[in-house]
Amino acid sequence: MTQTTALACPAPARKTGFVARFTTMLEIRRQRMHLAKLDAHILRDIGLSDEQARSEASRPLWDAPANWRN
Repeated sequence: MTQTTALACPAPARKTGFVARFTTMLEIRRQRMHLAKLDAHILRDIGLSDEQARSEASRPLWDAPANWRN
């Protein structure tokens, strides 16, 4: 009788270092670009003024709150 062993697939490695930071910065950039394109009535629905949205959208991509980077 032949015994087979199941090969366990390792869990995907968590991105760390440069790759993780770069990926996060690209995501922040994408979100801010989308925010800049929202209409005034949608901004009001989410509780932002046009000025607040423009201010957030114009921030550099590396300028993100710590809780966004988790």
